[in-house]
Amino acid sequence: MDEVSTGGLLGGRLTYRQLRGGHRSGFEPVLLAAAVPARAGERVLEAGTGAGAALLCLGARVPGVQGVGVERDAALAALAAENFAANGLGAMHALRADATALPFAPDSFHHTLANPPWFGARNTAPPDARRAAAHMAPEGLLHRWIAELLRVLRTRGTLALILPAASFAEAAACLRPACGSITLIPLWPRAGQPAKMVILTARKGGKSADTVHPGLVLHDEQGITAQAEAILRGGAALDA
Repeated sequence: MDEVSTGGLLGGRLTYRQLRGGHRSGFEPVLLAAAVPARAGERVLEAGTGAGAALLCLGARVPGVQGVGVERDAALAALAAENFAANGLGAMHALRADATALPFAPDSFHHTLANPPWFGARNTAPPDARRAAAHMAPEGLLHRWIAELLRVLRTRGTLALILPAASFAEAAACLRPACGSITLIPLWPRAGQPAKMVILTARKGGKSADTVHPGLVLHDEQGITAQAEAILRGGAALDA
């Protein structure tokens, strides 16, 4: 039986249980959720939801939003469902399914989001099978994830991805020609340092010009910056 640890999200406002082995949630799902401009009553899909951290944070920020987390690993999908229930998020659901073959009709969701696997062939696969599944990306996998997220997304709906900085050009190319209004949001480890991770947002059928957001500086001399703290602990939105 898989061992589970219990912790918290958003400064302890949310109870969060995750597997002790395999991939462990970091800051990525919290920041990803902060970039989704969802409103109450809208439907949101997350591919590769894991134990549900991103949808938990989104549900805490936007009461009344309806979410579906798709996860290939049955144990993680079950844990996500338990986390949604434990935090009173009855409009959030978890479903065991493959992100490259989503069991939904076209145009089903107002917003889609994902933190896709991104380690390429030149990276060494982790020995843990669950961690490898969460991290390793065979050739063309990012394209297939984005294609499915776009297929189930309504026109004028938004898609949000958190990615290593080296992958943003590939992801942006996959979003064309279906999307416009692509925004690149760098996540700076410290001021003056290159961004290792970025958030990419886009609007299906959008016509606005693409933009580069000022980004978010995560750390300074005192630790986590006030802006990052407002999102990671306070649950604030990341204005994109």
